[in-house]
Amino acid sequence: MDRSPHTSDFVNVNGIKLHYLDWGGEGDALLFLAGMGCNAHIFDGFAPRFTDKFHVIALTRRGHGESDHPETGYDVDTLTEDVRHFMDMLGIEKIILAGHSMASIELSHFSALYPERVLKLIFLDAAYDRSLAASKNFRERSPWRNIQPPGLDVDYYTEKDYFAAMKRAYPSLAVIWNDAMEDSSLHETIKTPEGKIVDRMSDAISKAITDTLTSYMPDDSIIKAPTLAFFAMSKGAYSISDDWMTEEQKTQLKHHFETTEHSWTRENIEQFRQNVPHAKIIEIPQGHHYCFIKQEELVYEEMRNFLSE
Repeated sequence: MDRSPHTSDFVNVNGIKLHYLDWGGEGDALLFLAGMGCNAHIFDGFAPRFTDKFHVIALTRRGHGESDHPETGYDVDTLTEDVRHFMDMLGIEKIILAGHSMASIELSHFSALYPERVLKLIFLDAAYDRSLAASKNFRERSPWRNIQPPGLDVDYYTEKDYFAAMKRAYPSLAVIWNDAMEDSSLHETIKTPEGKIVDRMSDAISKAITDTLTSYMPDDSIIKAPTLAFFAMSKGAYSISDDWMTEEQKTQLKHHFETTEHSWTRENIEQFRQNVPHAKIIEIPQGHHYCFIKQEELVYEEMRNFLSE
């Protein structure tokens, strides 16, 4: 169910069909790119707030939502070329790119390959180098590897039941679940012939994207465009459940967030600051990974100020 004042359309690029939303507006083009597992609809509540000054659109990358799900093309070069071809199809010469989470790879790589086409960059808790040794350490030491959330081994036959199970299993989703998250999630699920609700993204595509994320070394030192980067601090705290976690699990997670996660985030901030010294960096205390939802007003005001400069 679409609850945002946009038009919905498709473009054919690189031999596949990509879905996008267009909220209209006059001025420079502002393109939002979602994180892994999300699509253009995740910005339904946030993006329209910029239409008074910009032409606001959001693209759903391949393997997500209503875009095609080919078996290949999840390497950084192809994902970046998808964005370029999309811009060409819409007649957009220069762009403001705002990307969440994994969209950092498209922002960084596009800026390295086509700096003349980038007006400004906005990283929404995205400017992370997942190829760092600290990133591998962060993943391997996470207590989540030994925690099995409840309800994930059950079949669900309605979206309502499926989403309720996801929110219970992942408390960090529950605290930011709004109309935009629901609409995005509806486009990331399908119903099997047996009537079961399952993720639209296959395991093979998920692995291909993850492999790209964990191997890509950002080209951030090449970035010349004005840049704004948000970093959500202590975001892991939203993952703790008082409903089903044991006290030992909660203690382990809290320790992980306060030590390993904090160190990992801090290392990424300092590396990004070194690579992009002209960037404006905003650290959000007790920030959520989906900062443009949980800390919407802060992110909106900082983006407004940055875009008006």
